[in-house]
Amino acid sequence: MPLDLEEQEQLDNLKAFWVKYRSLIMGGLTACLLAYSAYTGFQWWKNHQAVEASKLYETLISAISKRDNEQAFKATQDMQEQFSRTSYASMASLVAAKVAFELGDVSKSESFLRWASAHSSDDGYLGVAKMRLVSQLIEQGGDQAYSEADQILKEKPISGFESLWLERRGDWYLVQKKTSEARNSYQEAWKKLAQLPEVPEEARKLLKVKLDSVGGLE
Repeated sequence: MPLDLEEQEQLDNLKAFWVKYRSLIMGGLTACLLAYSAYTGFQWWKNHQAVEASKLYETLISAISKRDNEQAFKATQDMQEQFSRTSYASMASLVAAKVAFELGDVSKSESFLRWASAHSSDDGYLGVAKMRLVSQLIEQGGDQAYSEADQILKEKPISGFESLWLERRGDWYLVQKKTSEARNSYQEAWKKLAQLPEVPEEARKLLKVKLDSVGGLE
């Protein structure tokens, strides 16, 4: 059926539009397809990473139950190298740090904590790693250890760790024999702790003991 003049004009306009903008349209479609492919590919990669990392984490836990510490440390290091973006690598580093510390290998313990402090993408693991590292550095003593602890404590506290950050700062002041500053930090930590009802009672008792040792609450 022949087209009338209006239909013919619309068809001609469509052809002209296509000729003029086809490169741009095809480029846009290609970009969308590439973006979608990249997204689905990344999701597959992320899931694959998590699955493989979970296998190594199971190896770590199994090794610890068998008291095979070398295998446990090896599994942790493999996770750090191969699956650093997964939460399993951070969890493994914290577990390995605890095992090393209990074995008396403070240097190895601190190494695992430093890795978690530098690479963890989860704020919870990040906060735990930093505060455990600060505690060990303060306990270790010496100018270098105190300086490293000081640098960490000068960072902005991880959300949810504000009270513990202040408590560790109080610990740091105390070993510097700055009793007044330590008391102020402990008092600020106590105020923050009052806003966190979910904190274990043992943590409150420990902070109260520290506070009492420097003069107690005002």
